Amino acid sequence: MASIRIPTPLRTYVGGLRDVSVSGSNVREALADLTAQYPALKPHLYDGESRLRPFVNLFLGEHNVQDLQGFETQLEADSSLMLVPSIAGGSADSSLGATCVVFPRG
Repeated sequence: MASIRIPTPLRTYVGGLRDVSVSGSNVREALADLTAQYPALKPHLYDGESRLRPFVNLFLGEHNVQDLQGFETQLEADSSLMLVPSIAGGSADSSLGATCVVFPRG
């Protein structure tokens, strides 16, 4: 069974679990199973029109699934997806010259 790694800020909605086992042959089915198991998580992942929120990223290994086949990306029984919310930040110090996006590991 595939699994999805849940980032720390969203673990409240999955009973504190770090990883959730999900069924499904592709990313779409895995996410549907995740939100069926934990309905309180759904509004944090999807907007009111059932589209994945723009700040939610899914990785299969090192690859963003959007760079693969998106929601149709096939999963194996031992696949591990990582749900990664983007967190933008920056500095008032313009000499730094960049805004960074941080992908939390925990």
